Amino acid sequence: MPNEPERYELFEAPPYQFQLNRRDFLEVAGFVICLTATPLLDAQTAAKPRARLAFAADGTVTVFAGKVEVGQGAATELAMAVAEELRLPVSKVRAVLGDTDLCPNDGITAGSRTTPATVPEARKAAAAHRGGELSPPPAWKTLGQSHPAQNARAIVTGRHQYPSDIRRPGMLYAAVLRPPSFGAKLLSIDPSVLKDKSLTVVNDNGFVAVAAPTSFAARQAVATLAAAARWETKPHPASADLFRVLKETATNPRENKRGDLAPAFAAASKQSRGTYQTPYIQHAPMEPRAAVAEWLDGKLTVWTGTQNPFGVQQQLQQAFRLSAEQVRVIEPGSGGGFGGKHTGEVAIEAARLAKEAGKPVHLRWTRAEEFAWAYCRPAGLWEIQAALDANGRLTAWDFASYNAGTAGLESPYRIPNTRTRFFRSDSPLREGSYRGIAATTNNFARECAMDELAALAGQDPLDFRLAHLDNPRLRDVLVAVAEKFNWKSRRQKPGAALGIAAGFEKGSYVAACVEVAKDAKSGFAIRDFHMAYECGAILNPSNLRAQVEGAIIQGLGGALMESIEFVNGRLTNGSFTAYRLPRLRDVPPLTITLLDRKDLPSVGAGETPIIVVAPALAAAVSALTGQRRRSLPLRSA
Repeated sequence: MPNEPERYELFEAPPYQFQLNRRDFLEVAGFVICLTATPLLDAQTAAKPRARLAFAADGTVTVFAGKVEVGQGAATELAMAVAEELRLPVSKVRAVLGDTDLCPNDGITAGSRTTPATVPEARKAAAAHRGGELSPPPAWKTLGQSHPAQNARAIVTGRHQYPSDIRRPGMLYAAVLRPPSFGAKLLSIDPSVLKDKSLTVVNDNGFVAVAAPTSFAARQAVATLAAAARWETKPHPASADLFRVLKETATNPRENKRGDLAPAFAAASKQSRGTYQTPYIQHAPMEPRAAVAEWLDGKLTVWTGTQNPFGVQQQLQQAFRLSAEQVRVIEPGSGGGFGGKHTGEVAIEAARLAKEAGKPVHLRWTRAEEFAWAYCRPAGLWEIQAALDANGRLTAWDFASYNAGTAGLESPYRIPNTRTRFFRSDSPLREGSYRGIAATTNNFARECAMDELAALAGQDPLDFRLAHLDNPRLRDVLVAVAEKFNWKSRRQKPGAALGIAAGFEKGSYVAACVEVAKDAKSGFAIRDFHMAYECGAILNPSNLRAQVEGAIIQGLGGALMESIEFVNGRLTNGSFTAYRLPRLRDVPPLTITLLDRKDLPSVGAGETPIIVVAPALAAAVSALTGQRRRSLPLRSA
């Protein structure tokens, strides 16, 4: 145990670059190993090439990937891909994911990249071993068919070990002293108030934490320290002032222009202006951040829930000044991520305590910590001005987005004169990636504006969109969902309040139709929800449908009720009691139409379906109430 605690900092994950190397085949301890892509990293962090496939004497095959399993079906999809190319039953293939000692670095599990990037690499490795070419979609026997998750039984029976379940011999449990408000600085602390000699206390440059034989003892000790701590707080904006702050602190716009706006607006027959707002929302995964850290013979091993195991490995290297060979990160499959588990703070905290204690340390954030100190989906503000000519054609589009991010920024519609700007703002809360990232909210603002423009032009919202679309794939999903939903006939029924929205992101295309009705208790109820989705050739239909359903349900939360609220630097709704998420009773009947394009490459489905949920609902509620809904959430309570 060191006498002087080492100082450390928290680092954001660095970007990655990759190059594809030639594939080599090795035979090691009865396994045939196929090597594949390796990352381009500096000399300190460079890792050895890892195996993509391992073949055992009993005929089973293991596929290795740096991606992780957070419920999206990556493990099963990779096993199916290898089984397809090796002409094996899926039961003969298993996947090992997210272990930096065993797996190639496939980059972060984000951006719906497992399907278009890692699955083809696994297929190429398997086809190379077979000595043939990749199987085309029309010839698929395994891919394109529905397969249940390989670990489904272990999950539902409780056998699967999530990061929160990991246990090591002699392990201690930890808790961290958190600031009482955002931006607060620790002035003084008196560790001598703790009399229990079984406790390990770290007081290192503002980081104060305790490891104890039980989690209860660790949290009791931190509560005792908190009572004796002195803090310096600083002013912090309240959520009521959020959108004013975003506008006032906006700087350095990124701008993209086409055509000439000024004469287009001058010649316009009709014009539209609107301001749109979305709050911060939390990822709220079922499993908060968790890590178990163990130092042994100069090597650090961390089991943690992360979408970015190699990024966390690098963050640990930087924090403790270690080489890649001295740090192993294992992601055993965690309880949800949704873009919220990209950083390695819990891993670093656990490792710091384990180093001090000389024993393995388990650290699991509480739900309150997850709400307050994990990052949020960025809040956003939009100012949109648009113009129509005498024929109802969209001729000018001025789209200003504040703080939300740049994904999904550009319009998919045909408009001759456009200006698109993105402004960075000083965010009052920590923010980061979220399912669909900025496309979720940029699409909300854009589709709400398109609905208003359709009304201004006196046109059906579906017809108006189709009249401004050149992209056949986006047109196809719009037509498909409208036909399945019976959009035209429902529009004629008295009392029907309908909404429609469309969009594309990550190479896939989506459209949704919704019907709502008045409800005495909540203001409105969702009667029916339809979605059409196209993501190229479908690899696993049942899993794809589950992904779409999950995105819709999560989208309902952001559309209807989710909003992080804060005042004086503290959250006021940082619990599942105060922060409403969709329950089963909130989920309407869902009809999902999947368009299988075997002539197109497969792309991911974890993110894009969410982007049309909020705007379709906003359009329907606007039709129901007669008042335009330009802000989320649509229900205030």
